[in-house]
Amino acid sequence: MIYKFLFVSKDALISDIAWQVAKEGHEVKYFIEDKEEDDIADGFVPKSRNWQKDVDWADVIVFDDVLGQGTLAEELRKKGKKVIGGTAYTDALEDDRSFGQMELKKYGVKIIPFWEFSDFDKAIAFVKANPDEYVIKPSGEAQNIKRLLFVGMEKDGNDVVRVLSSYKKVWSEEVKVFQLQKKITSGVEIAIGAFFNGNKFIFPLNINFEHKKLFPGNLGPATGEMGTSTFWTDANKLFNETLKKMEPKLAEENYVGYIDINCIVNGQGIYPLEFTSRFGYPIISIQQDSMLSPIGEFLHALANGVDYQLKVKKGFQIGVRIVVPPYPFRDTKTFASYSKGATVVFKKPNMLEGIHIEDVKIVNGEWVVTGSAGVALIVVGSGLTMKEAQKQVYSRIENILIPNMYYRKDIGDRWFEESDKLRSWGII
Repeated sequence: MIYKFLFVSKDALISDIAWQVAKEGHEVKYFIEDKEEDDIADGFVPKSRNWQKDVDWADVIVFDDVLGQGTLAEELRKKGKKVIGGTAYTDALEDDRSFGQMELKKYGVKIIPFWEFSDFDKAIAFVKANPDEYVIKPSGEAQNIKRLLFVGMEKDGNDVVRVLSSYKKVWSEEVKVFQLQKKITSGVEIAIGAFFNGNKFIFPLNINFEHKKLFPGNLGPATGEMGTSTFWTDANKLFNETLKKMEPKLAEENYVGYIDINCIVNGQGIYPLEFTSRFGYPIISIQQDSMLSPIGEFLHALANGVDYQLKVKKGFQIGVRIVVPPYPFRDTKTFASYSKGATVVFKKPNMLEGIHIEDVKIVNGEWVVTGSAGVALIVVGSGLTMKEAQKQVYSRIENILIPNMYYRKDIGDRWFEESDKLRSWGII
């Protein structure tokens, strides 16, 4: 069957999936709200200039973010449209960190102690009165400014006090609400995610490990993401003690889409850190690459509440983000000088398997970098072992030439130590 898909994006996050759906032969229209980003994916997919006018045309409408898109998706579903997207409630799970934590607690999930503040002086006074190691976590839109997340390392909390004092002077206009979360000093960071069809979770589930630091060895500034290692799984302890407990509420909300909980786990238990109540980037592209089921057929079934039997590859998948200057920072002059308009060249043009797009467009038949973020491509590799997945993904990257491109060469390395810990703790 051929379906009509309308993708609605705030910042051009869902470009690759729109392209993958179009390649399967479905009709696609893609709307990008941010006018500075709306040339992304030009030449890859047809564009919509007014998504509201295209609602009646579409068989399936896909929203790619939170920040109010859940409310739009909820309203359209009530009108009988088939929509992938959240609700006002599920948007709040991600946007409002404290709300998300309290909902987890409400449904019986153990959480890390945290304290919410809207006043830097009160937070500083709290740390001085309760010296300990804390993590500073902005809420709302400010949580997308990755460099503001700060993990304290001093047991008396003095480093957190100094950072809070600096944020008060520099970031008080952007950071209106933030958390101080007690730091878990040892463990493995791991996420459990799954697709939800409005009634129940679709199996298999997805385990993934994010690599957010810019440099190999988990060094340097935090980024949106530099790469992810992942595999599909049946129900396990991690799922049963986190996402599974949210299933009745998600069904009540008629949530449709992907939802993920990032956690710290150790021998003492599972500690949820945050929700992602939408598609994750670049994980959705890595997941699509590992699906044997067509993504268009799957999205249509998901939007229609079908208990779909998702077929996926065995083993492991790795996605590596290929970026250009000044990523992860935003600097218009640097981007214009070094990256905007840079050509993407493939040494062997016919070998594009595992290549997924981010901020690129087609000009006269050539792929070029556009947008403003400096994220160009996601390259995905698979294998029955993590080593095989690494070998494939990095061999595929050798086929790519972009001036000034950079990427991490150690995506997946964490698995070789952390897998033993996870198994000994009975997490997976």
